[in-house]
Amino acid sequence: MEQNNFKQTNDNTYRKVFNDTGFTQKNKSGFGKSVLIPFCSGIVGCALVLGTCFGVPNIKSKLLGTVSTSTTYNNTLIPETSSNNNYVSLSNYSDTSIYAANKILPSIVGIEVEYTVTNNLDSMFSFFGSGGNRSSTATASGSGIIISSDGYILTNNHVVDTSSSSSSSSSYYQVTEASKVSVKLYNDDTKYDATIIGKDSQTDLAVIKIDKNDLPAAELGNSDALKVGEFVMAVGNPLNLSSSITCGVVSSLNREVQDSDGNTYTMIQTDSAINSGNSGGALVNSQGQVVGINSMKVSSYGVEGIGFAIPINSAIDIKNQLIEYNKVKRPYIGISGITLTEELAKENNLVQGVYIKTIDDFSAAEKAGLKIGDVIIEADGTAIKTMDDLNNVKNSHKIGDVMTLKINRDGSEKTISLTLGEQ
Repeated sequence: MEQNNFKQTNDNTYRKVFNDTGFTQKNKSGFGKSVLIPFCSGIVGCALVLGTCFGVPNIKSKLLGTVSTSTTYNNTLIPETSSNNNYVSLSNYSDTSIYAANKILPSIVGIEVEYTVTNNLDSMFSFFGSGGNRSSTATASGSGIIISSDGYILTNNHVVDTSSSSSSSSSYYQVTEASKVSVKLYNDDTKYDATIIGKDSQTDLAVIKIDKNDLPAAELGNSDALKVGEFVMAVGNPLNLSSSITCGVVSSLNREVQDSDGNTYTMIQTDSAINSGNSGGALVNSQGQVVGINSMKVSSYGVEGIGFAIPINSAIDIKNQLIEYNKVKRPYIGISGITLTEELAKENNLVQGVYIKTIDDFSAAEKAGLKIGDVIIEADGTAIKTMDDLNNVKNSHKIGDVMTLKINRDGSEKTISLTLGEQ
């Protein structure tokens, strides 16, 4: 039977000593194999395990919890409580604004319009012997966008056509069309006389021109690519404060807005401040590209930050036609109509739709056989409830296209085709 003995060595440690069956007392090199190697292997193994754990975010967070760090922007210490938080440097926002402003400002002009205001009480005062010339010259200001290096400038119709709005006239005075239009360029105090090339009240757009070359034309963007919340900058001459910018975001897209004359527009809504004199100026994106033409704002007690701009994509064809034809060519039916609501139709023993009130001589409507009293209830298969419905279908066509109308005449329905003329 094997017998194991233990002897105390000179170094006061104990070593196991076996009998003569082949085992001998271990020498000092056995200590490295039996102790040091397993110990080092354990350290290396622990290091690998801990390294793996700390390399995996979920495991790291469970081991250590949330660790607070900080980031410095513009010498300001900003704490970060979680690795999921992303902070945006304000210097980046400023750089975006500076870039957009520097790019667009040279392409924005100030517009000054002179017009005559005539007092409608002149005849009464003359009757009492106290008449005389009671007309006076007034001025208005707006903004414009240089769209070509040879002097073409895009603006709003209401900037240059002072008589286009019903609010510009009353029983007491009459406002004439603009008698003089002048333009001031960026960083240039010279006033350049401008010619009105074309204007369109339906879209509230106009093109004017000055006799000057080598102008910095604005770069046009894509308003169809805009997103709600996107950075935008309004640029113009509000209150005659030339070359002013205001920054904000796109608040809404395809917003239908009605002006004081009852015209309906599809607009970009923004919270960039738009004030008197901004009309005709540019709404630009972060690349300094024009995405809209500033047009109007909601002005009322308790209202703040609601402005509107005409999308540039819808303005491109209009400005091209104004330059080429001095007007916008539109398809034309040749009627004036009344929207029959359900209630109004019932009161007059008619059907809901558009009641034809007048028909223009030699128009498409007259040639097709439409009659006063007909009620248009359908156009190209689309139900017609209002004049806007009818105009939307009509405006989807070109001059010379055939349009199919379904009408109600004396209680009977009839289908009529007509060839659209030019307005």
